[in-house]
Amino acid sequence: MGLLTESEETRDMRFMAEALKEACLAAEEGEVPVGAVIVAGGRIIARAHNLTERLCDVTAHAEMLAITAAQNHLGGKVLPDCTLYVTVEPCPMCAGALGWARLKRIVWGTDDPRRGYRSVTAPGKTPLHPKTLVTTGILADEALTLLRTFFRSRRP
Repeated sequence: MGLLTESEETRDMRFMAEALKEACLAAEEGEVPVGAVIVAGGRIIARAHNLTERLCDVTAHAEMLAITAAQNHLGGKVLPDCTLYVTVEPCPMCAGALGWARLKRIVWGTDDPRRGYRSVTAPGKTPLHPKTLVTTGILADEALTLLRTFFRSRRP
């Protein structure tokens, strides 16, 4: 009998659940609940969540922090064999950094029609590396619910 391999969908859901854990940590700290993990060789090599408030740094997005952690872990600036799992569509700043990092794949949960990078890019144009594969909508309902709950708790 051969070993069963995990399907891509199951793997995506498992790692997105880890990104959602990071997003919950962000919410607990009063940060916008966005979480990210970077996976290489089937293992998480970096995890992060938004820290813009704590660090008083507008660039301290989950994706940016995860990229830096993964680069430090691997000892290089490019991540061509890595997959980023992030709970929300990356903003233009993060998408640009992801493009330079040359990730193999980016998987996100919920779209961000107002601040996501696709809201400011022309059709057929992308700041991502041309070889980067994109998968969207993984555990999107959970990611969106977390965001809505966070913002409702802050608005009277």
